[in-house]
Parts: sequence; C-alpha cells; structure tokens
Amino acid sequence: MKVNKESRISIFRSAGTFYTVTLLIFVGILLQLNGGGAVAAEADKTEELAAKFGGQASYVDANGIRLRLVEAGDGPLVVLVHGWPESWYSWRHQIRALSQAGYRVVAPDMRGYGGSALPERIEDYSVVELTADVAGIVSALGEESAVVVGHDWGAPIAWQSALLYPDIFSAVVGMSVIYRGRSETRPTRALRQDPDDDFFYTAYFQEPGVAEAEFDADPRALIARLYTSRSPGTPTEPPEVTDLRASAGGWIKRLGKPIRLPDWLSEGDLDYYVSEFEQAGFKGGINYYRNGTLNWDLTPQLAGEKIHQPALFIAGDLDIVNRGATRDELAARSSPHFDDLRDVILLPGIGHRNQQQAPEETNRILIEFLDSLGLDR
Repeated sequence: MKVNKESRISIFRSAGTFYTVTLLIFVGILLQLNGGGAVAAEADKTEELAAKFGGQASYVDANGIRLRLVEAGDGPLVVLVHGWPESWYSWRHQIRALSQAGYRVVAPDMRGYGGSALPERIEDYSVVELTADVAGIVSALGEESAVVVGHDWGAPIAWQSALLYPDIFSAVVGMSVIYRGRSETRPTRALRQDPDDDFFYTAYFQEPGVAEAEFDADPRALIARLYTSRSPGTPTEPPEVTDLRASAGGWIKRLGKPIRLPDWLSEGDLDYYVSEFEQAGFKGGINYYRNGTLNWDLTPQLAGEKIHQPALFIAGDLDIVNRGATRDELAARSSPHFDDLRDVILLPGIGHRNQQQAPEETNRILIEFLDSLGLDR
C-alpha cells in the first residue's frame, strides 16, 4: 500500500500524541510514587478539615505570591493570622463561630507554611512582605477593609498591618504578643549563638540551616513537645538535655516528651499539623525570626507612631511569652502606643494558644469586640 506524504505526517503526529500521553501518564505515576500522592492527600485532608469546621479551602494571589486560605461566611471581613509553628488550622474553632456571628472569616497559611508559597530568601520574610501579604488578601477577596487578628508571630504582623495599612485595617486584635512600640535602638543579633551562652531558641534560629534541619528531621517530636510545654498542667517526661549551654545541642531534646497530649490537641490535630510541616518544612517560618534588624531598617516611618484603630489584646494568664505580667502591667506598657486600646484580657489558667485551649471564651470576646465596632453589614 502506497502511503503519501500527508498520510505519513498524520501517522507521525498520531504516534507523537500517543507517546506524549504515555509519557505524561508515566510521569504522573512517578509523582505518585515519589510524593505527589502525599501532596494530593494533604490537599484532600485540608478540604475535609475546612468543611468540618464550617469553611472551604481556596487560593488567592496576593503581593506577588500564592496563598492558601480557609474562609467562611458573609459580612465584614476578618483576617486571622497564625503564629509559629502553626497554620490556618490554629483558627479552626473560630471559623464557624465568627462566620455564624455575621462575619466573613479568612484564615490563611502565611507564606512559608502549609499550602502557601515558600520563598527562598530570608529577606522575603520581612515584616514589610508579611503585612503586604495580609493587605493583599483583602484586595484579592474584593474587599476594601478588614479587621486583622493575629496570634503569636501573627500578633506582630497584625499590629504592623494596622500601622502600615491604616486605610485597610479598621481594627486590630493581638493575642499573646502585645505591642510595645518601635524600639528606639536598632536591634542586632549574632548570626550564631556563643556556645557558652545559655541556650535560647530565637538565638538558635539565627544561623541559617541549623534549626530547620533539626526540626525537619522530626516534626512530630518538635510540635508535640512544643505545644505541650506551652500548655501548663500537661505532664511531660524530663528533658533529655538539661545542660543550659548552647553547645549542648538543639531544642527538641530540651523539651520534655509529652506523657499525654494537652486536652485541646487530639492525635488527629497533631497528625494534620505534622503533615503540614512535612510538606512545607520549617525554614520559612524560622526566617521570620531572622529579620529583626531588617524589619527595623525598613520601617523608620513608624518611629513614635501609635496604633489609631480600635484595638484589643487577649492572652492566657499562664502564657510564657508575658512572663507572669499582670493585666495592669501589660496595659501600662502598651497603652502609650495606642489611641484606642479597648481592653487587655488575660484568660485564667490558660497558656500560650488561647484560641485553641479556650476557644469558647476567646470566641465570645472576639465577637463582642467585633460587634462593638458597628461595621457595615
């Protein structure tokens, strides 16, 4: 049978299509075998958990990067900013409660976490970029303004968002870390801790590659021990490393292994947190701590500046961050830096993660504050 030129071209095109499709299927199988399936499973789990707590997972492009978030409800926008080492899931108990109270609630994975972008450079995690992400989320959602709420590292991001974007953020709530104004002196920290100094985790974080290597090797140990150690009353085994010197080792073995998890943290909760860090690693979140000097250099306009918006501070009275300070002591330290600090609230018997350990009380306080703002609905 004679085959003309056009037929030969058609045959080759068909063969090329067949081999291309076959190759794509083969690559897909390899991805499944080498982690692609794990990523897909993690995404499915996020969607399942988002639905369980009354929300849905989605993505937005903000400040030039892609961010995953969980959102629910209609009404005035409230952005919930998590801390370290956490994720959108830290706000699981607030999503349904705030949305049912008449608010549009958004809990993103911040850059460097979970399903969001993981920029490479340390300076990509400066406070200028982090606050631009939060402001960018508001714009990406088609809104003009929002209330921003932050816990742990999310609290400084929330305070700074209110300062840097006063036309976008109409009110602000910080949890655990109170705002004390811009430092009058330029903060500096050595790139690595002196081996003979007492170990301190933020100093340990400064040398790139060190802390993240320890944590990436055993994310379950780090998260279980850290969450438990910051939840007073939960029993732990004695630390394996008791030498205070930095030269004695990293952080995980300085934290006692939980005899049991805190009441507010189930094995399923822990599994999801661990899966998030198995996917994203710890580098991005630790980079937040490496920008102290740069953050100060980038924000000279904030010298002497107050937060003008209505503001609220919430923490547990056993939160190690505030080192036993009373409500009056915290109010005295922070009030000069606010025009409208509505209250400083310490929840009795509660540790560092108050929105997870005392969700009902935290939700009640948040909703009362939001309702007091008289936002347009």
